[in-house]
Amino acid sequence: MDRQVVRDEMEQAKQTFHHLLDSATVADLSRPSNGTKWTNGQLLFHMLFGYLIVVRLLVLVRIFGRLPDGFSRRFAGVLDASTRPLHTINYVGSVVGPRMLGYAGLGRRFDRVAKLLRHLDQESDSELARGMHYPTSWVPYFKAFMTLADGYRNPTQHFEHHSRQLTLGAPD
Repeated sequence: MDRQVVRDEMEQAKQTFHHLLDSATVADLSRPSNGTKWTNGQLLFHMLFGYLIVVRLLVLVRIFGRLPDGFSRRFAGVLDASTRPLHTINYVGSVVGPRMLGYAGLGRRFDRVAKLLRHLDQESDSELARGMHYPTSWVPYFKAFMTLADGYRNPTQHFEHHSRQLTLGAPD
């Protein structure tokens, strides 16, 4: 894994997020996105959420990466079985999130990506190689088995995917 590439991609996502947020009008943020049930503002929160949740997921990888393979396989199976409630929570959370944080709060939260970068810098190569089984029905970018290094790449993949669904600046 090239840490600098992952670092640069996260920094670019942070700059892009701020640009999108800072240049959007209230009308832009209220407009429906393309291919989701969210508005642009809600989708921006969802894109941010991908970075916020990965901090928690990386803790799980560190734990399950030290246990026998069967533990994470069973855990992933339980999570796969809970896909429907997860998608509901994910949807509702992204609807409510911008209301709770406000749009300025979204930008401040995205700045916390720096915490993720500090974690990345502290990881040893052997830690980055540890992995666990993932619920493949949750996120299109989850593979059946992912390493800690994969976990660091995932939120930027998620961000880039959803950035293409934004309709910011589109004519009304």
